[in-house]
Amino acid sequence: MGNQVEKLTHLNYAEVPTSDPNGFDPDDDGPRIGVSYIFSNDDDDQDDHLDRFSPDPHVSNHEEKPFDPEDELPCAIYYRDECIYETNPGAATQSAESLLNKCRPGDLLEFVASGQYPHWAVYVGDFQVVHMHRAEIKNNFLTDVSQGKKGRIVNGLYRYRALPPEVIARNALDHVGSRDRELYWRNSECFAAWCRFGKREFKIGGEIRIGKQPYRLRLLFSEKKSHVLEFQSLEDVIMEKRRNDQIGKDAVMQEMANHLNATHENKEEQGVN
Repeated sequence: MGNQVEKLTHLNYAEVPTSDPNGFDPDDDGPRIGVSYIFSNDDDDQDDHLDRFSPDPHVSNHEEKPFDPEDELPCAIYYRDECIYETNPGAATQSAESLLNKCRPGDLLEFVASGQYPHWAVYVGDFQVVHMHRAEIKNNFLTDVSQGKKGRIVNGLYRYRALPPEVIARNALDHVGSRDRELYWRNSECFAAWCRFGKREFKIGGEIRIGKQPYRLRLLFSEKKSHVLEFQSLEDVIMEKRRNDQIGKDAVMQEMANHLNATHENKEEQGVN
């Protein structure tokens, strides 16, 4: 199969062992296993509207909803007991023009819009970014890639030690033009994060999926309500996190509520029988 990645529909929470969104399950004593994405991609790179960049950065090729911070689901990722990723709730987004005044080579950028996967890119200087888009690594102007979306610098989300800026930029530029079977990443986030941190865990097959699930994704619905899923690899966690970003906080909560209701009904039926 090599690096060929096939699209596979994501299993919803009705098909995934899960637990109460309050953070506990009366019939269990720990987190539950999440989805494995071993044969899938997400992906923001599948969006047709990103296929051709508009010459006018203020004009989007499709109608999209403005980003709603209230529908963003805060989360944290743990490897065993170490927190390796944590969102910054309420982090401000800015126009592409504003970002250009703040970006430095090696910075990671995230462009967001409601109902869409976040799109990540590496700023390499001279108003340009390198990013993974539709199964190809491309070098484009930042304003073109934004397509009118707002974005933010996200260097601090992953808590790994960053490589020197010149190495980050070189990692990105060295792969421009790579496509399809030459790619080692499932989505734009995995590619951008690998460029900055150089960790194999961001690559396809960078970890062996055997034994205990060492990664935990904690979803923070409120100060008192949270939910934990376990995964065997970092790329699986990222895929689930990005799916949640795409459908939004309310949809994730509804999925889980539906699953818990179905589970309760099944237990009642089994009790009657």
